[in-house]
Amino acid sequence: MQLLAMPKAQRPRERLLTSGASALSDAELLAIFLRTGVAGMNAIELAQSLIEQSGSLQALMNVSCGEFCQFKGVGEAKYVQLQAVLELSRRYLLEDMVRDAQFGSPQAVSDYLKIQLKGLHHEVFMALFLDNQNRLIRDEVLFSGTINAASVYPREVVKAALKYNAAALIFAHNHPSGVAEPSEADKLITNKLQRALALVDIQVLDHLIVAGSCCLSFAQRGLL
Repeated sequence: MQLLAMPKAQRPRERLLTSGASALSDAELLAIFLRTGVAGMNAIELAQSLIEQSGSLQALMNVSCGEFCQFKGVGEAKYVQLQAVLELSRRYLLEDMVRDAQFGSPQAVSDYLKIQLKGLHHEVFMALFLDNQNRLIRDEVLFSGTINAASVYPREVVKAALKYNAAALIFAHNHPSGVAEPSEADKLITNKLQRALALVDIQVLDHLIVAGSCCLSFAQRGLL
């Protein structure tokens, strides 16, 4: 059944206006985004099909452009729009965390980093620059790509830490493979940076690896 043929009170847009977004199913919310269906499927049915083919709503949001465009009824334009919605959501969530959070505990850092790094298809290595109350001054991506010992220049990290007047740093990177275990390169980079920053009395509080829904802390593992 076409959405326009449904009783008005049952259409996703109207239900959202009367009952709020939380009253809608994943498929109904996605249908509002899709706007139209395809031959033989209305927008809700198309949305449900996309979620089922992906395995979950989260999996759908995390697929690559190539994978997304293989689904019937969507293409590159919808992928771009969906990624824009996802990034807006991420920035919305981060605003409150940046304003209110103190990163003195691995859990607080983990929550922040999962929003930042979860779902990325490429590897990113970043630093959180903190003040002496463990409040975030700035986060910065140091490099993208496969981590190796030559990828990060300690001198540049020290310069940035002094520029932002940071009292401490937390390093983080993601493993798109979904495996959170640290490699020897991960450990080497961490130790290298820790030694360089110690020379200017700046502490490295932790290094976290985000892999899917998992987040591994070097500090909790006793690797710092």
